[in-house]
Formats: sequence, C-alpha cells, structure tokens
Amino acid sequence: MTLSKTTRILIGVASLALIITYFVPLWQILLWAPQYPEGLTMKIWMDALTGQIDIINGLNHYIGMKHISVEMFPEFKFLGILVGFLIAVGLAAAVFGNGRILFFFTLLSYIYGVAAMWDFWRWGYEYGHNLDPKAAIIVPDMSYQPPLIGYKNLLNFTSYSGPDIGAWVIIGVCLLATVLWWWEFFKNRKIKRTSRTVAGKAVVAVAFGMLVFCISCSTGPEPIRYGQDNCHHCKMTLTDKRFGAEIVTQKGKVYKFDDLNCLVNFLKSGEVPAENIAQTLSVDFKKTGQFVSVHQAFFLENEAIKSPMRADIASFSDKKDLDAVKAEIGGGKEMNWEGVKSEF
Repeated sequence: MTLSKTTRILIGVASLALIITYFVPLWQILLWAPQYPEGLTMKIWMDALTGQIDIINGLNHYIGMKHISVEMFPEFKFLGILVGFLIAVGLAAAVFGNGRILFFFTLLSYIYGVAAMWDFWRWGYEYGHNLDPKAAIIVPDMSYQPPLIGYKNLLNFTSYSGPDIGAWVIIGVCLLATVLWWWEFFKNRKIKRTSRTVAGKAVVAVAFGMLVFCISCSTGPEPIRYGQDNCHHCKMTLTDKRFGAEIVTQKGKVYKFDDLNCLVNFLKSGEVPAENIAQTLSVDFKKTGQFVSVHQAFFLENEAIKSPMRADIASFSDKKDLDAVKAEIGGGKEMNWEGVKSEF
C-alpha cells in the first residue's frame, strides 16, 4: 500500500511532534489534604521526577511507603530510546510512503501505551502495598496504591493521577496515525471509485467520531488549586477546600466557583447556554478534592456551615455524611439541586 503525499506529510510532522515529549512532563500525580489545601505535585518526565517530592516522601515515611526517587524507575534509562525508535519508524513511513511501516508505527504506539499503563499500575501497586511493618502509623488492611487515572481517597488525602502534556502528545499522534492508516487502507482497496469514496468517507467519519469520543471521555473537571484559582463569577480566590464548584462545557472548558450561589447566578446569567454544558459539579464537603454531580448530590443549608460567599450550603455525595454533619451542627434544611437553585 502506497501512502498519499498528504498522509506522508502528516505522519512526518506527527512523528517529529513526539520530540516534544523529551522536554515536557508525561504524567502527573496531585495530592490534597486539610494541611495542604493548595495541593502537592509530582511530575513524571522521560527521565526525571519533579515537584514537591521531598514533602511527599516525608509524609509517606510515616505510613511505611518507600522513598520516591529516580532510582525507583529503571524505565528512565531506556524510555528515550523507545520514543526515539518510534519517531524513526514514523519518519520511515513518511519518507518511503509504505503502508506497512505506517501500520507498524500505529501498532507500536498502541503497544507503548498499553505497556506504559501496565508498568505504572505495577509500580503503584508495589509502592502502595509493600509497606514497612515498623512504620509509625499502621492501619490494618490498608493499602495506599495511587489511582491509575482519576481521583482516589487515601486516608485524609485525595489523590489524582492523569496524563500531562507529553502523554497527550503521544495520544494525539496515536489517534492521527490510526485515522491515516484506515483512510489509506480503504482508499487503496481495489473497488469502484464510487464505493471507494463512500467507504473512505465512512472510515474517516468513524475515526473522527472515535477521536471526538476519546476527547470527550478525557474531558472532565480540573482539580481546584485552592489559594490560586479565582471564582469566575465573583473573582474571589478559592481558599476553603470544603467548598467549590465547576462547570465543564461540551468542548472541555472549565469554569470554577467558590460557592454555590456564585454557580447558580452564573447559570442564570446565560453566559454558557445549558445545551453547551457537559457537567455541573460541586465539591464534596467531607471528601477533600472530590467532585459530585449537582444532580446526584445531597445538600444541607445551615448558617453554621459558613461558606465563602455565605450561601451556607454544603454538598455531599453520601447521605450518611450529610446526616453526620447535620447532627454535629444541630440541624439544617436538606435540599436537592432544584431546591438550591430556588434559593438564589
């Protein structure tokens, strides 16, 4: 199968784009806790670790977790070589215009992705389960494996793990290579021109749909950086980790708010049409850094709650947490999302 000029140019540019991964972080792990509302960060690069690793190590020492260091990742010694080989294969496909080389490049990118995720999971499992039996703090049957992707509560910490710039570059190149290979495959089939055109368009449509689906799947809330992020409505800095809200649009844009009355008033302003909103979320009052859909959340109103802009409404993902807080502060008004909206 001979590749078209357009495909050769695109795959050549995509291959060269992988050079970016040598200069940006590939993965990120974020941590929040009551004593660290602004969050702690660890960035994983091609051959290095950056962020507040010393603080993380100091905290993890008390629960018996191993010291995080570059030496824990022997993969750093050959990751650069593997990516370099992938770049070379992609450039070979572009130079020689060979469909088989493009197929190998596409397959290899998927193999890299699956292997990387498995390797990260393996490291996380070992790191979170093999604890020092002489640690200062021991919780029976408790493990501290970080999430592969997404959020997870570990004692009083909420952790987040997900792709950083480098990983998104690799994902983008992989998806582009997939679309290009299928396009060339159907375009070069020995069938009538009309059938070939229809099939090619169908494949491009399906591939584009898959691309949009993958992007939409990755579209989600952003961790709130307390002490840094500002409320989109009132412009105040978000500081109280028990409160906060976000709107995520269909295109992935995120609007952040420090209180529920700011969220409701923004929705009423019509700045973002309802049909363009993918998710409306609030921060769980009892679970640091965890979001809950406002349509599924339980809300409690009481002056004793004292939210940043004095909506004085807390949101919960678990009714038991609401009941516990209600008993602690001596009552309150329970509401659903429609009730909250009617308050402002």
